[in-house]
Amino acid sequence: MSQEIELKLALPPQALPALKRHPLVAGAARQGSAKTLDNTYFDTPDLRLQARRIALRTRKQGRVELQTVKCAAESTAGLTSRPEWEQPYCGSFDFSAVDAPKVRKLLTRHAAALVPAFSTRFRRETRLYAPDDKVRILMMIDTGEVIAGDRRAPICELELELVAGEPLDLLLLACRLAADNPLMPSDISKAERGYALHLGTRPEPARAEPSTIRSDESPLAAFRALASACLRQWQANAVGATEDGAPEFIHQLRVALRRLRTLLSLFAPILPPEFVEHWRARLGENARAFAEARDLDVLYEEILAPVATDEAEHSGREADSVIALAERIRSERERARGEALLALDPAAQGRLMIGLTAALHALPDERARDERALADFAVRELERLRKKVRRRHAAAADRSRTHLHALRIALKRLRYALEFFAPLLPAKPTRRYLATIVRAQNALGFVHDVDVARTRLAHFAGDDAQLGAAVAFVCGWHGPGYARLGRRALRDVERLLQEDAPWAASRD
Repeated sequence: MSQEIELKLALPPQALPALKRHPLVAGAARQGSAKTLDNTYFDTPDLRLQARRIALRTRKQGRVELQTVKCAAESTAGLTSRPEWEQPYCGSFDFSAVDAPKVRKLLTRHAAALVPAFSTRFRRETRLYAPDDKVRILMMIDTGEVIAGDRRAPICELELELVAGEPLDLLLLACRLAADNPLMPSDISKAERGYALHLGTRPEPARAEPSTIRSDESPLAAFRALASACLRQWQANAVGATEDGAPEFIHQLRVALRRLRTLLSLFAPILPPEFVEHWRARLGENARAFAEARDLDVLYEEILAPVATDEAEHSGREADSVIALAERIRSERERARGEALLALDPAAQGRLMIGLTAALHALPDERARDERALADFAVRELERLRKKVRRRHAAAADRSRTHLHALRIALKRLRYALEFFAPLLPAKPTRRYLATIVRAQNALGFVHDVDVARTRLAHFAGDDAQLGAAVAFVCGWHGPGYARLGRRALRDVERLLQEDAPWAASRD
């Protein structure tokens, strides 16, 4: 078995000539002539291999034919490490060389049922980047297509495969190439793209992954793992938004950036201050580019649409004015969505993702290792955030907009921290505690949305008396819910602060 470590970067076909002219590419030694690779991927009719995240393919290159088995990859920002087994193919499958017993058993059991599922055909140009005697990286430029029946999807990507050196060397090379070329990290393999084409599925917005950190990890290792998960969410939604444009992709992209910024603050005590300051600023600036589109989505869907729907069942001037206001906001929302998609420049997003991934790999490792270090760190940080919630809750007794919003932000940060550290805490108490936080946070979120709506709707109404009346009606329509949810959120937080925190047992 070999362990393949590669970094995959997608780019638009029109950018290929500039990439090939880049000094680092043009100056790298050619590895033979360009080759056309024909690949056929096999699975059972009910896709048993895909269910276990195993890819089986045959590859024809001239007169040579190979059989390759690949298993599930660990991939972040395009940097992938996966086990693979490759051997000559002589017309029938031979899995004797697969030295992972469970994988070999599964393949052998279903060998008779294997049929072609989809194929890829692409032209590969390979060069060797070798800046010194320690680093050797293959640069492979692939152009072609994925084929599943009568469906086709283009392939245009640069793969950097580590032959000698460290994963950081791949990332540093990618940073230099991405500075001048529109490269977007891609965690989606050709096999995954083929299965999606075969099944006719489209990408869906990616939500936050459950934390998988372990108590025997160092705080720095836990930070890297959690940051990598946030990066995967960011990347998947950036790609999804450019291909689909659905507003939920932008929302989940912003969630990923928000979680990353919270993570930087949470782990700041063990991170270089300049690293935290630099990346919090850059990620915050990136998130702000998409803020208006998300704010107008909420304003329309959560505040205006329920009222407009309710009023549509009635007739009269009041109903007409609410519907006119909703139409005005809908138009503004479409404008903001268009601007957000323009701001979603794949090249800029790609540079940020690659840069952050490289910075994560470059962080200095801790000198000492303590089995309790991560657990103790988690307890300290969770307690600090809970104290902040307590202070914000006391201040919010006046029900002012500013203090309620500050309480909501403090709850959100405590929630994210609990989700990050969840594997270190007792499961049931943590789930209950989180459920209360989420309920209070959502209630305060609605209160905040109504507060913001008062100002924004008045701005959009301007001097139009009819629209001004609609604004007053909409805010009044939400008044009972606003008051009820505000009171409930404060009660929920008060109960939360009176309970034993789920990490209390970790102090013993």
